[in-house]
Amino acid sequence: MRTITIENPERTKEIERSLIKKFRKPIWRNFTKAVQRYELIKEGDRIAACISGGKDSMLMAKLLQELKRHGPVPFELVFLVMNPGYNEENWKLIQENAGILGIPLTVFESDIFNIVEGIEQSPCYLCARMRRGYLYSHAKELGCNKIALGHHFDDMIETVLMGMLYSGKVETMMPKLHSRNFEGMELIRPMYMVKEADIKAWRDYNKLHFIQCACRFTENCATGNTEKGSKRDEMKKLIAHFRKTSDVIEQNIFNSVHNINLNTVIGYHKGDMQYNFLDDYDREKGEQI
Repeated sequence: MRTITIENPERTKEIERSLIKKFRKPIWRNFTKAVQRYELIKEGDRIAACISGGKDSMLMAKLLQELKRHGPVPFELVFLVMNPGYNEENWKLIQENAGILGIPLTVFESDIFNIVEGIEQSPCYLCARMRRGYLYSHAKELGCNKIALGHHFDDMIETVLMGMLYSGKVETMMPKLHSRNFEGMELIRPMYMVKEADIKAWRDYNKLHFIQCACRFTENCATGNTEKGSKRDEMKKLIAHFRKTSDVIEQNIFNSVHNINLNTVIGYHKGDMQYNFLDDYDREKGEQI
């Protein structure tokens, strides 16, 4: 564990108070609601809160820390940071923010950035997969049974739209998953119901500055957007347009994958099972009108 020095304890307390007071409804309540609704944390869990250094993972770590201190369910926390080859400035900022937020880091090194540097096809995909594997592996070595990632509400609805528009299927980013490669491990997303706009508002209210890009190859970009021009960036713009025309569309996209009517679905699959509405169409004659 990397020892941290809290240079301004009162500022740390103010940041913590902001989560419970000013941002209680948009952040704290939605965070705890997701934890309860999807049963993300159970008594005796040992969770690795995986921190990349960005606003999302840093806020997630702080929320989990507060829940551990004040929540009704006892569980253990490790604040896990992998250094895949950050530049000196970004690495320093991550550690400084941990001090400001009062988060004790458990750090390990990897050479992922060097490995993917020469990859021409889908380097971002490979990097993400490798980082996930390293995090699972080190979390398990530390006795954890879960890793927590900082994906939020906007990530989820963007995934729904991308699947429909570019992959021709209805799917979503799940609030929790069993690991296929690491037995007994789960992935959880505690900020599943927290909107990115509220994360930014919390960051700005507390005058915090986080790294924009974890990736070495895009870390100097002006906006910090590693996916500019990508399909996900298109979804962000599309949702921003929806937001201007209606205040319910975002929530309806989110709700749609919680409320699927199988009687009106042409086909679906789960594992090896495939279903088409024609399979039992004639048996249900007269029931649908």
